[in-house]
Amino acid sequence: MTTTAELPEQLAEIRDDFLALEQRDRLQLLLEFSNELPELPERYQDHPDLFERVEECQSPVFLFVEVDDAGAVQLYATAPAESPTTRGFASILAQGLSGLSAEQVLAVPDDFPQTLGLTQAVSPLRIRGMTGMLGRTKRQIRARLALAG
Repeated sequence: MTTTAELPEQLAEIRDDFLALEQRDRLQLLLEFSNELPELPERYQDHPDLFERVEECQSPVFLFVEVDDAGAVQLYATAPAESPTTRGFASILAQGLSGLSAEQVLAVPDDFPQTLGLTQAVSPLRIRGMTGMLGRTKRQIRARLALAG
């Protein structure tokens, strides 16, 4: 089980917000996150080629990770409005991981999606999709760090 000490503060806060709610209200919070998925910066709006498809998701979810010279991560994601659960998960990761150091993101436990208290509210397939988003984010970070050498 994940402990707060292992999670960066902004991710721990998101998790705690979910766990503080009754089961039925957690889906509502997830829908709120889906409405808060950050817009893509203009420089990426015409470059879908840079984004990686998250094959673990049934919905067409794409993500792209930047790691700046200081090692700070910025996660960008797109997910269709018609898929609010998936879009909510993408938003949680974009908001929860962006601004962290690459090392902090790589240290996020792979089971983070299972710790949000949503396993009874959404299908295992959807939880696997979020786990896939986290895994691909980490893989992209490792690739960027390797290129930076």
